[in-house]
Amino acid sequence: MITQVKFVGIPVSDQQRSLDFFTQKAGFKVLTDQPMGPGQRWIELKIGRAETGVVLFTPPGHEDRIGSFVNLSFQCDNVQKTFEEMRDRGVEFVQEPKTEPWGTSAIFKDPDGNTFVLGSK
Repeated sequence: MITQVKFVGIPVSDQQRSLDFFTQKAGFKVLTDQPMGPGQRWIELKIGRAETGVVLFTPPGHEDRIGSFVNLSFQCDNVQKTFEEMRDRGVEFVQEPKTEPWGTSAIFKDPDGNTFVLGSK
C-alpha cells in the first residue's frame, strides 16, 4: 500500500544555482547531494516539517519542462509573512498574496523561471 509521496522533482538547468536558491532564499535543507550520472547530481531537499521533499534534477529528455509552471503548491502558516521574508531575500513573485474563499496564495519563480504556488489553509 502506498503511504506517502517521498519527493517531487523540479526541473532545473543549473543544479548549483537552484540549490543556492532553495536553501538560501526558500529555507530548505539538504537531505542528499551526491553524483548522479555524467554531469548531474541527485539533490534532495527537506522542507520544514514536511515528510515530502523536492529533488532538483532533470532527467535526460525532459529539458523542455524547465521554466514552466510546476504543478506543486508549497504550504506555509502565513502567506503574507512568508511572501515578505522571501521577497526580502530576493525571490521574484509573479503574484502577490491574494485572498480567495478557499485561502490565501501567492506565486513565485525560481532562477529557471519555474513558477510555484505558495499557499495556506
